[in-house]
Amino acid sequence: MTIIEIITQGARSLESAGVSFGHGTLNAFDEAAWLVLWQLGLPLDSPLQGPDAVADRVPTATQRAQVATLLAARIETRKPAAYLTREAWLQGLSFYVDERVIVPRSLIAELLVEGAIDPWLGASTHRVLDLCTGNASLAVLAAMNYPDVVVDASDLSTDALAVAAINLDRHHLRERITLLASDGLAGVRGSYDLILCNPPYVNAHSMASLPPEYRAEPALALDGNRDGAIDGMDFIRRLLRDAPGAMNEHAVLVLEVGNERENFEAAFGRVEAVWLPTSAGEDQVMLLTRSELIRNIH
Repeated sequence: MTIIEIITQGARSLESAGVSFGHGTLNAFDEAAWLVLWQLGLPLDSPLQGPDAVADRVPTATQRAQVATLLAARIETRKPAAYLTREAWLQGLSFYVDERVIVPRSLIAELLVEGAIDPWLGASTHRVLDLCTGNASLAVLAAMNYPDVVVDASDLSTDALAVAAINLDRHHLRERITLLASDGLAGVRGSYDLILCNPPYVNAHSMASLPPEYRAEPALALDGNRDGAIDGMDFIRRLLRDAPGAMNEHAVLVLEVGNERENFEAAFGRVEAVWLPTSAGEDQVMLLTRSELIRNIH
């Protein structure tokens, strides 16, 4: 069988098994292609069409057996592919991941790379905080896109920080990114010019109905109801209350809430947020100024 035939067959198997996507791919074909190319040691952007295509290559019997084992593991375990390969890609960068962190997929990443936040930044932007850093992917992207800043990356989970350390080493950023163990803002260091946060925000109903791929991820990083609410806004309530004390005068907070805009606006109706356009729409990520938080939260 050729590579394209293996991918096509794998996609059919994934579809028949009813697996869920969203951890780097959005459909069965792309997921199968990712797994097949990874197992064969080919770049994940290898062309399947054109003069340099790998589609018609014929893997060895051993390679085909290895691919079949990996695809079977994806179906049988229902783990995200990134947990099986120990690798996730975000904005063209490779990150180490395992079950200690959620698979990186924050839309804030594209805003950093595309410069969408830049109009609110300036020469005075020196200190950045990546709050709820997970595997440190946003911290790494911030450091790479803003070479003149220093970055603190904080998380409540010491397991997550251990994974983050692997990625700082992978991208040679130990000197510019400091990892901090912190419950929210309690353990961070002083004031920041930019705070990035992809927090736990999933509401209770959605948590109860997550497919197995999402239940394989740490609930601590997803469940926004730790203080007893059901709207997913518990962490964000504390964050918006405490954030001004950790922000310099002209600082901004970039906050992702995914599909929870309705719950956010119900909880913080007076707050005037700037909703930033992303590939998933204009209702997923917002920007909040320090002055707006002081005016309508405090």
